[in-house]
Amino acid sequence: MRLSASQVAEIQKGRAVAKILPSPDPSDIFVFGAVYIHAKPVAYLELMKDIARLNKLAGYLGAGEFSKRPTIGDMDGLSLGHDDIEDLKNCRRGHCELQLPEESMEAARNSIDWTSPDVSDQVNHLAKRRIIKLLEAYLQNGDRVLGTYRDKGDPLPVAEQFKSLLSRLEFFPQYLPALNRYLLDYPSSKPDGTQDFFYWEKVNFGLKPTIRLNHGVVYRAPDLEHRVYVLAIKQLYATHYFQTAVDLSFCVQGSDASEDDGFYLITVKASRQAGLTGFKGGVIRKVAVNKTRSSLERALNSIKNNLERPIGSGPK
Repeated sequence: MRLSASQVAEIQKGRAVAKILPSPDPSDIFVFGAVYIHAKPVAYLELMKDIARLNKLAGYLGAGEFSKRPTIGDMDGLSLGHDDIEDLKNCRRGHCELQLPEESMEAARNSIDWTSPDVSDQVNHLAKRRIIKLLEAYLQNGDRVLGTYRDKGDPLPVAEQFKSLLSRLEFFPQYLPALNRYLLDYPSSKPDGTQDFFYWEKVNFGLKPTIRLNHGVVYRAPDLEHRVYVLAIKQLYATHYFQTAVDLSFCVQGSDASEDDGFYLITVKASRQAGLTGFKGGVIRKVAVNKTRSSLERALNSIKNNLERPIGSGPK
């Protein structure tokens, strides 16, 4: 990560540090962050698995976890906005403001009565059905059902994009080959003790509100010198911007750590985003990476404050 001596010192003092990592492709954004937390890793993992907490965070318009058998009821509070509905009405292969495979565009054209006064209800019901269908297929067959976005001129196969993005994180297969393989081969190759969870989120960080479908994985790395717990968040779908993405958070303890000791929380966020090439894209990219870096630093400080808060002291 090429941290400076001063950045390492800041992390060791319990101050969050975040930095943008270099990327050979302007469409890819990699951001690193770290902070030392005086708490147990299990407390962090439990906090991050509590999807309901996302509804309280700035920038989140809604979030919910799916049941073991996903239902439409798991998506109460999820809805497409007026602009997305209008854009969907005009979606055609190669010309669509939403990231969609062609079959989803056809489903909208063929099943929605666009002259009806309840068109919003129709669209949102269809969207939820399509999300459930995608998630159920993924639970059975993994990445090969994620399809191909046809909203732009060039087809974008989601599974290939994810595999390509993950391969850029060269340290990951080197140190955690079993988890790397599981993220690519799901539902095969599941390491012992791994926990899966699935959730949706609707976020607005200053651009268009975006709905994302995510697969969370909690993993404990065996046979490493230091005790390492990992939380991986793999994006399965997003309505805008994020063609593919993965967040990797590592809770690293010393090999001789006692139960009272803390841990280093190390995070790497990787995403491949549309519209970041060319002159205009370069300007947008500069804004995006600055927001990504600053938001990660704030998030790490918030997590640290939450986990180090004395019991009974109330929320900060």
